[in-house]
Amino acid sequence: MQRRTARMLTAGAMALTAALTLSACGSGFSSSGTSGSGGSGGSAAKLTSSDDPLTVLIGSSGDAETAAVKSAAAAWSKSSGTGATVQPANNLDQQLAQGFAAGKPADVFYVSTSSLAGYAANGSLLAYGDRLQGTSDFYPTLTKSFTVDGTLYCAPKDFSTLALFINTKDWKAAGLTDSDVPTTWDQLKTVSEKLTRDGRVGLTTSPQVERLGAFMAQAGGALTNGAQTKATVDSSANVEALDYVKGLLQDGSMQFSSDLGESWGGDAFGKDKAAMTIEGNWLTGAMSSSYPSVDYRVVALPKGPKGAGTLQFTNCWGIAKDSPNQKAALSFVEEMTSTDQQLAFAKAFGVMPSVESAASTWKQEYPRDAAFLDQADAAQGLPNASGTADVLADFDSKLGSLRTTDTKTLLEGVQKNMAAALKG
Repeated sequence: MQRRTARMLTAGAMALTAALTLSACGSGFSSSGTSGSGGSGGSAAKLTSSDDPLTVLIGSSGDAETAAVKSAAAAWSKSSGTGATVQPANNLDQQLAQGFAAGKPADVFYVSTSSLAGYAANGSLLAYGDRLQGTSDFYPTLTKSFTVDGTLYCAPKDFSTLALFINTKDWKAAGLTDSDVPTTWDQLKTVSEKLTRDGRVGLTTSPQVERLGAFMAQAGGALTNGAQTKATVDSSANVEALDYVKGLLQDGSMQFSSDLGESWGGDAFGKDKAAMTIEGNWLTGAMSSSYPSVDYRVVALPKGPKGAGTLQFTNCWGIAKDSPNQKAALSFVEEMTSTDQQLAFAKAFGVMPSVESAASTWKQEYPRDAAFLDQADAAQGLPNASGTADVLADFDSKLGSLRTTDTKTLLEGVQKNMAAALKG
């Protein structure tokens, strides 16, 4: 499964959301982007080819994903005549680093958005985007996530977005109906207050920019400009967004999951410590396995002053620059990202396909989860330039005290760190 910043999740939640780094797309909260071509390992270089079988290293979310990828690899091997061995990593970043250092990396592997810039800079990755078939079918914001200096390095394998989860029993008990589903910040505040009753809070989420960043996007804010050359953390839009969240915290209609004794919003929601939470579609799997008796619905996040906005999280299929069989690796990736195969993965372990051609079928098959995909056009991401991951981690460490912190002062501190990171 995807994505998501796993910095503050429990081991169980991390297993559900994979060995994912939830620091997503490299657009600095910019929803535009196109794929590029060229770069190291681009069209000027001939792809390597050999009879060697492929080695595939994945950051698996669990047995279901591992089995699905192994099955897909076996089917590809049968049709292509090239062997392929799939290995779920215990620590993906560590095992990739060891392979690169030894000069024997896996041929194909998962790459998070936060790792991309570093691998691209040190020449570990084959930039195969200009050779990939059907790049226009990928959601543009996803290809933007894996584009560095105009070069698309790898194919997005799937993705996740954030939405609003509502406990339907709590909703009804508070006298709320379908007409009360919040579509604006004011309405979210109103229903959060009404749902704060019977020992539970109306709204919760984890104190992370990977969650609260959705409010920044809805306010028209950004952590950087689109090119990730300038920090914009302390913008008036970002101040407005966090001041809104701070107001909910101060009036008691919202509490962070950590203040409820839980490490992420999913457990706080599942245990009915909160009537609503903001989480990604990985929570649907957790609800089925850990809280099957809880009835809930998923709706799009309310619009802010500048309209709709959510965050997206994704990984890509990387190909090693040192692979002796890049030609077969590219064929493998094209099969793994095909419409039919992505729909098969969605059925097997709950991800959303990264190609627009699968959208209609996916929503028909999973109508309860349609809100996640309906927000794709408004999905934005976090910076992925070198050094920004540490800035985001530090930002997360400060957000837990937002209720008692001056918002502008907090953002000014992060602004300095982000500016320094972007200057390298």
